[in-house]
Amino acid sequence: MIGSPVSAVTVSGLYSVEVPVAGSSPAQLAEGYADGLARVLVRVSGSRDVLQNEGVPALLADAETLLLSYQFLRDENGGNRLRMGFGAVGVNRALASVDAPVWGANRPLTLAWVAVEDRGSRALVTAADGGASSGQVSDNWQAAFNAAALERGLPINLPPSRFAGDRELLSDIWGQFVSRIRGTSDELDHDVLALVRVNRSGGQWRAGWVFEGMGIDVGEESVTANTPSALATAVVNRWADLYAERYAVAAGDVGESPQVDIIVRGVRTLEDYGDINNVLERLTPVVSVGAARVKGDQLTLRVAFSGELDQLREYIALDSRFVALEGQSPEVGTVPVVSDVAPAVSDVASEAVESPSQPVTEAEKTAMDSTPSGETLPEEQAMFSYQPVDVDEQDAEQAFESLYQVLYYRWQPASVIGSGGGQ
Repeated sequence: MIGSPVSAVTVSGLYSVEVPVAGSSPAQLAEGYADGLARVLVRVSGSRDVLQNEGVPALLADAETLLLSYQFLRDENGGNRLRMGFGAVGVNRALASVDAPVWGANRPLTLAWVAVEDRGSRALVTAADGGASSGQVSDNWQAAFNAAALERGLPINLPPSRFAGDRELLSDIWGQFVSRIRGTSDELDHDVLALVRVNRSGGQWRAGWVFEGMGIDVGEESVTANTPSALATAVVNRWADLYAERYAVAAGDVGESPQVDIIVRGVRTLEDYGDINNVLERLTPVVSVGAARVKGDQLTLRVAFSGELDQLREYIALDSRFVALEGQSPEVGTVPVVSDVAPAVSDVASEAVESPSQPVTEAEKTAMDSTPSGETLPEEQAMFSYQPVDVDEQDAEQAFESLYQVLYYRWQPASVIGSGGGQ
């Protein structure tokens, strides 16, 4: 790997989606469930061709059985949207059942240096720093790349707007001089560098790029499209395909008992270690607990569980000695990547199911009331976000092949113990 501040990132929101629907009748909702699941299957498999697999039409027809929560929304213009959260374990097993790969939550973070040439002038596509505009050209292309990255669940980092006026940097990107960009990139989170030049060619838009990082050496590639949105989609699709081919897990390797890494900090004694293991082993969803690594006061456990991951979280939360480090790995901040619906549909209380083969009844899932007609819905402010995975560089490959996001806790044995967890 190149000199990067992180060596793996976890993407939140892969199993949540929002789609337009015609209405709230059972048939219209069923169509929305199928549309949403189709998008999630592409994201999680890493393959645009997955929808052609034998057995997928049956999965889509029965999409409600994989649904954990949903919310029916109406906007002020009379349009309807359905916001859904699907179960990670259920979706992964469904993909395996149709012989499709599964691309886990830990994904490479691409730092995209995108230079756009239009009508004789060049501009750098930058991130929206604090919501500030970086110029119309940058804003338009930023929105196009963010939307494409959201659709494929691919974390992309755009450089901050302070680089927008650097003409020498623009020339280096245009010339695809990776060695010159490398030093500038050291301070920015990434696993892979992508130097992209975009221009009009024969009435179309063309993007050509080169990669550096993680041993990826595919040479210069290019795509063309009629619009900026279509071009960004084509670029991101190619990147996602490339990563998924390398890191997606084969269907046969998706086990019956899903496994998740739990990192616990503040483990200072053998008694702490024993208490943590005892608590986890007694939790109803837990099948087995094994120590994967000890590093200072940090304990990494590999936990096999049944049901859905959210259910395991709920059981762990019953013991107040486990203090969840929400949204961040220990001592490392979270950086938003692209806008999305709420990663876990956080405003919808959902009940996890034990088995994806068992239908989720209306009593087991929560449907929120639709927003009143004429009321303006807030903009989608929730984020698809990434958090650095706290692993050594040599463990990065294994982290990328893990199906589920890492759970982070701090052990506080002096806290008041809840009555329901592991006691």
